[in-house]
Amino acid sequence: MTKKDTILLIVNPIAGRGKALRSVERIENDFNTLNIKYDIALTERVWHAAELAEDAAKKSYRAVVVASGDGTANEVLNGLMKARNKGYNKTAMGQVPVGTGNDFAYGMGLPNDIDECIKIIADFNVQKIDVGFIKGGDYPEGRYFGNGIGIGFDATTGFVASRIRFLRGMMVYLIAAVQTIFIYYKAPRVRMTYNSKETIMDALQVSIMNGKRMGGGFHFAPDGSPFDGLLDLCMVRSMNQFKIFGMIPYFIRGTQAKRKEVMQDRTTKIEVVAEKGSLPVHCDGETICYSGKELFIQLFPAALDFLTKA
Repeated sequence: MTKKDTILLIVNPIAGRGKALRSVERIENDFNTLNIKYDIALTERVWHAAELAEDAAKKSYRAVVVASGDGTANEVLNGLMKARNKGYNKTAMGQVPVGTGNDFAYGMGLPNDIDECIKIIADFNVQKIDVGFIKGGDYPEGRYFGNGIGIGFDATTGFVASRIRFLRGMMVYLIAAVQTIFIYYKAPRVRMTYNSKETIMDALQVSIMNGKRMGGGFHFAPDGSPFDGLLDLCMVRSMNQFKIFGMIPYFIRGTQAKRKEVMQDRTTKIEVVAEKGSLPVHCDGETICYSGKELFIQLFPAALDFLTKA
């Protein structure tokens, strides 16, 4: 049985501290008002969204729309990419961002408004987006990403943020960043190989971006785009704790390129190796490893259909 005229709405009920579940009635009302034919599924466990998305592609759903934050969106992207690798490539992806950070949606140009996102879905304007792929850590077989990879300080901050339950949005990451600065983090020495060159540094952080920002508002790649066929690199040298604290406003504004501690570049693939210490890594906010040694990241241009503004 095919579902060529139907959208599958996948909802992570705990996304955004429960905001996703609270938004279901509003989303369904908008779908019904705009005569959007849909089915709905609530996730029940880790990786369930990926399984639902892959199955939806096999059934030829017109699109899979995820009501969630970055983590569940990453699962849906992985499910659709896995299906595409098996020849099921007719199903587009969309999102209603109702999570904590919503950085993936921001990079895709989606508004932070449920009604406006539903209108975009109704218009069904499809663009092909670039999709990244990372191998290493706890994922030797690899995992896809839509927004970005954080290595080092950013990843450790994300791990700390996941334990903060009383706030949402960027404030969670700001509090976690302060805790990480003074308690948790020691920079590894890393070797990065890309564009036929090699860079070795004691790296506070390495951000490898397909989108523009991570952590709910830190613009590691203000000129990044999931439509340009390139990964944006933001590599930050190690510094003392008080200098780290002073760097935060630059990353919020996206003006860090003027700082001597920051190197920026672009590539389609990069290898990152820990020569001393280890690599804490996240992918679209999801843990890749706490102490990895070697990573390989590449970009697949125009790899997935996505519902965006016209």
